[in-house]
Amino acid sequence: MPITWIDTHAHLDDDRFHADLPAVLQRAADAGLERIIVVATTAPDSARYVQLAARHPILGATVGIQPNHVAEAAGTAWDEVVALAQRPDVVALGETGLDRHWKYTPFPQQEDYFARHLTLARKLDRAVVVHCREAESDVVRMLRDDFAKHGPVRAVMHSFTGDLATAQACVEMGLYISFAGMLTYKNAQALRDVAAKMPLDRVLVETDSPYLAPVPHRGQRNEPAHVVHTAAVLAQTLGVSVDFLAERTTRNARQLFGID
Repeated sequence: MPITWIDTHAHLDDDRFHADLPAVLQRAADAGLERIIVVATTAPDSARYVQLAARHPILGATVGIQPNHVAEAAGTAWDEVVALAQRPDVVALGETGLDRHWKYTPFPQQEDYFARHLTLARKLDRAVVVHCREAESDVVRMLRDDFAKHGPVRAVMHSFTGDLATAQACVEMGLYISFAGMLTYKNAQALRDVAAKMPLDRVLVETDSPYLAPVPHRGQRNEPAHVVHTAAVLAQTLGVSVDFLAERTTRNARQLFGID
């Protein structure tokens, strides 16, 4: 059987893809990608991604409001996300989470919206895509609260760069850990050390396109086809073959997002 991959996190409505999205999707298919999860950051993004996924079968869409966009969201934004989330073709909520790097949204407001996403995901039986930047202890605290009340959390820590304790805490609560292009960077040995200790049934790969292109494309626009470079480094780090990792990460992504 041919090797197949799922890029679990891409932002393909970005202006950098408007001129050549069909070619980007073709390169992804040629690289063995069977699905690309396009991840929303605002209510308008959410609507566009649902429409984009309807036009391109290779895409699966999320809906949500990223923490750095919460403060600027329109008064109707959350209701719009809730309505879109009930569509059967939406595979996850998010990205949501917490961010202490940027100061665009007051932290209590970020926590409020993170909790909203987690609650709605439970209600609708959807996965959650979690953004975390310089807020690991806060994210773990809120996930533990959700876990204590409701049990395993169906979610992914996207573009993970945290420490081993954070990764292990998340895995113990049922989350997946997704690795992006940073894993391939020369100065990322600490991240590779964390990845090496992750259970194979909890790892995913992503590009976070158009950001964070892996070696050998670092500094360029990232795109889903480049997920194979991150995957190759992850396979080496975990001590498994690329074929084996492709099968496992694809199976993991299907299970998380509920896709065939």
